Amino acid sequence: MLRLTSLTAAVFAVTFITCVPVRALQTDVVPLPEHPRPDFERAEWVNLNGTWDFRFEDPANDRAATVLDAPFAQQILVPFSWGAPLSGVEDEADVGWYRRSITIPDDWEGRRVFLVIGAADWTTTVWVDGVELGSHRGGYTPFEFELTSYVEAGAEHQLVLRVDDTPHDFKLEGKQGYGPARGIWQTPYLEARGTSAIDLIHFTPDLSDQRVGVSIHLLEAAPEDLSLQLAIRGRDGAFEVERTVPAGTGSLEFNVPVADPVLWTLEDPHLYEVTATVSGNGAPDRVETYFGMREIGVVDLPGTEYPYIALNGEPVYLETALDQAYHPEGYYTFPSDAFMRDEILRSRRIGLNGMRIHVKIGIPRKLYWADRLGMLIMADVPNSWGEPTEEMRGEVEYALRGMIERDYNHPSIFSWVPFNETWGLRTGIDGDDVYTDDAKDWVVSVVELAREMDSTRLVEDNSVCCGVGHTVTDINSWHIYTTGYNMPEHLDMVSDNTYPGSTWNYEDGYQHGDQPLFNSEFGNVWGYEGSTGDVDWSWDYHIFMNEFRRHPKISGWLYTEHHDVVNEWNGYWKYDRSEKFTGLDAFVDGMSLRDLHAPLYVAVGDRGDLARDVVPGEVVDVPLWVSFMTGSDAYGDELRLEIDLHTIDRLGRRRPYASAVLPVSYRPWRSEALSTIRLTMPEQPGLAVVTTKLTDGLNAVLHRNFTTYVVTGDDPEIVETLDGRRARLVRVAAADYADADWSAKEWNVLDGLKVNGAGSGYFEYRLPWPDDVAPGDVERSSFLFEASAKQLYGKDVEGDDEMDGDYMRGGGAHDPSLNPNAYPMTDEYRFPSAVTVRVGETVAGVYDLEDDPADHRGILSWHAQPEDNRLREAGSYGWLVDVPIPREELARAARAGELVVRLEVDEALPHGLAIYGSQFGRYPLDPTWSLILHDIE
Repeated sequence: MLRLTSLTAAVFAVTFITCVPVRALQTDVVPLPEHPRPDFERAEWVNLNGTWDFRFEDPANDRAATVLDAPFAQQILVPFSWGAPLSGVEDEADVGWYRRSITIPDDWEGRRVFLVIGAADWTTTVWVDGVELGSHRGGYTPFEFELTSYVEAGAEHQLVLRVDDTPHDFKLEGKQGYGPARGIWQTPYLEARGTSAIDLIHFTPDLSDQRVGVSIHLLEAAPEDLSLQLAIRGRDGAFEVERTVPAGTGSLEFNVPVADPVLWTLEDPHLYEVTATVSGNGAPDRVETYFGMREIGVVDLPGTEYPYIALNGEPVYLETALDQAYHPEGYYTFPSDAFMRDEILRSRRIGLNGMRIHVKIGIPRKLYWADRLGMLIMADVPNSWGEPTEEMRGEVEYALRGMIERDYNHPSIFSWVPFNETWGLRTGIDGDDVYTDDAKDWVVSVVELAREMDSTRLVEDNSVCCGVGHTVTDINSWHIYTTGYNMPEHLDMVSDNTYPGSTWNYEDGYQHGDQPLFNSEFGNVWGYEGSTGDVDWSWDYHIFMNEFRRHPKISGWLYTEHHDVVNEWNGYWKYDRSEKFTGLDAFVDGMSLRDLHAPLYVAVGDRGDLARDVVPGEVVDVPLWVSFMTGSDAYGDELRLEIDLHTIDRLGRRRPYASAVLPVSYRPWRSEALSTIRLTMPEQPGLAVVTTKLTDGLNAVLHRNFTTYVVTGDDPEIVETLDGRRARLVRVAAADYADADWSAKEWNVLDGLKVNGAGSGYFEYRLPWPDDVAPGDVERSSFLFEASAKQLYGKDVEGDDEMDGDYMRGGGAHDPSLNPNAYPMTDEYRFPSAVTVRVGETVAGVYDLEDDPADHRGILSWHAQPEDNRLREAGSYGWLVDVPIPREELARAARAGELVVRLEVDEALPHGLAIYGSQFGRYPLDPTWSLILHDIE
């Protein structure tokens, strides 16, 4: 779709890649050199990415008269928007001017020449050699100008563009508050075309009749009978098709048989490559494109009446992520094609099968990689932040048309999403923002427009949230941001209230039919009071996965989000795509996020929790639920569930306790409760961890999971050591230090379950010599505690408040640590400290504390959280530090009647110290003095 105004011409190794240093522009640098449209590519083209002359100031007088003479004092690296660091400009101005010379290749003589701009936000005006060609309005889809009458083959010409991105309430901004896509942000290029040029070509697979529908449109009506040739290449061979485009017609539709088609699937995303050629008396026009033989539909989950989204007639359990598709230096524009490829690979690596490109129209090369690698895509239209005026409605419809026309051939796209959370759909009436009946009627018309343009995909009227419901939609979606412990009740409500004729999640006058029930956004971000996500999400996420799998009526989910963005830090990856760590493998060898996304899944333990209190020796029934979300017959009839119980005692020691094997019958799409397993808890207080591995007949592990129990009770004073000796234990609560002094701050968490010292300083503990132990009874002694570094976050500093503003438009706290719940999840970046342990007058050792982490391993920190929608350093944990007591200090302690232990952090590495008690952190122990006694004769 081309919209012009004032037109005067007829017209799995993942790496982070930065293409050019910021502000170090080089004239020979061509970022993103690949053709931007592998789905619509001509061989004769010239990439115009690279360094352009640039300025912000408008000429003082008449634009057309002065455009060639005005100075261009700056340079910009195209195609990065002028607000983005990679542009080398970084400015928030509203209007930008671009200039560069272009040379038309000699061998383009006799061909039509076009300038194509992948996307520029928002109104773009183009001049060649001072002649204004016209203007285009819109920020997300490609547009073009024909240069044929204004250029000569072999000659150099001057190209000037003016892009006006002045804000308007009706303009489609999406989340550009996270980083504006001002100006050119997708590749501009020159292109040679034939005399009768192809405007678009769409392929519509028809699996039942083993054919593909072809619809081709020319830029103008055929001046004569033209020959259309299609050379189609697939895995099983190649064939050609020829048709005639009659004179006077500008389009042609027909069907092409595709015998025994190789289907496009997530496991085997096969693409048919096509060369389309239109020829007549003039120069031929040739386009390279492709399609996938696949169909999108809705079928019932086998054995149920639960509708699911289907690929090629088979249900797909959707496990997807919200992809804000931002880059910290390029904003809307990624630095390289490899980076776009790796975005898809990242998702596949953790077991996702889909992504929702959020309130932004996707970049064609990224969609290409989704096609090539097998990833389903939900495609959003960007939103305005104003009201649904006539101008705003025109912007939405134009963007939707352009998106569908451009992206029709991408087999990865399975749904169009015109609106999100009624952003841009509300009208101010008497002080309220109202979703009016008129706006709803228009939304219905937009759904019908999308269906009219593309009957092969699903259309979602509005990805709904916050009390607003659906009108006419092909997917009954909803958003939920909550805590793990609240999720079971919510999913029960959703399942119980969704059935044919139900009105839950619908606007008045509309009701549910047989649409798939799909969660289109969820997470613990926003689930906690004041939260924007800078917490360990892994614990709640694990609970969410268990709960979704227990609700087979829900056809899938979409996690918020793929990567951190600006003021939301709840991604699977950080903003720069570096790794975060869940700690799952600390519980079950090899466990990762892939297990939480596995097609064969066994939910283990109580609903809404991963830990609960039990008493020593208690008999516990552990619930199990199998969720086999696959139609595969490759697993055989019988699987094995290997169950192990190990304990972590009050000294942090891990020991095997019990094991069993449970046979599990396999059938495709099985989702139901199994019989509970009955386990007897250990007799001693500590942690009990129940792990499961689902294996097939070849002992291949298909799924891993776990749940935990906190065994409460009185701590024994005498324990047996691993070598069979006796140890007398003297414990002190983490908060019962005798003295402390810290340069930055000292404070306790949850009434002393954990103590924090920030900066440099010390905690000093005094432990009484036990009355029942004589000095001669002691063979050796040590001091054991759990500790980590301690970072001082903004929320912990008095006077630091969160920034104001609309979070959805880039406001709020750009400092992650200002989040009142902040305790960032463990990632690649370390915050190391070191603790010097001074026993009496002797330095007993210096111990590295490699980080200040928070993830699954902080099981006790999560278990200790009150259920009040706030987090207090949830998931945080440390390392066991076991310090031998020097013999002279042991003797001094015996004489003095107490052992004095000072835990110090030197000002040379002032990264603080956190001490964990038995109810917080990773290990169920307080700081403990262990006196190992001589054998008794």
